[in-house]
Amino acid sequence: MLAADPGVSIASIAAEAGVDRRTVYRRFANRDDLLAAIYEARLTAIEHAIEDARLREAPVAVALHRYVENIIAVNRTWPVDLTRMLADDSVHARRDASLHEVDAFLRRATDEGLLRTGLPEGWASALLPQLMHLVSRQLPELTPGQAADVVVDTLLNGLGAA
Repeated sequence: MLAADPGVSIASIAAEAGVDRRTVYRRFANRDDLLAAIYEARLTAIEHAIEDARLREAPVAVALHRYVENIIAVNRTWPVDLTRMLADDSVHARRDASLHEVDAFLRRATDEGLLRTGLPEGWASALLPQLMHLVSRQLPELTPGQAADVVVDTLLNGLGAA
């Protein structure tokens, strides 16, 4: 609800969760505390997704698909307003560590020939999250695995006809 409407009331959130608003307030003193808990949960899920993908040791094609599938599941489980989340200073260190892991993996994927060389610096790092975000929102009928197939195919093969 907060991703769709950042101004949604705590009462509406409680109603959607099937609890009284006082229950929400017993756990979270205010909206900022609630958002901090959501950001924390999303960041933890992203860290687990990266760890599960085994970006450093799994074969690059396997690791890429596993990472994309995992992140799509995170995006669907924890849909947040990323602009608002990234404005929170407490998020930056953990996010930067995750980005560093993924950037290192994408360099490895390039070095091992899965991604082509000669692209502008950081292009794959910029494109991949956008593709995952887009498929998470635009193709909700696909399972995370099916959605990952679309993202990986688009990343590796583009949209042009052969």
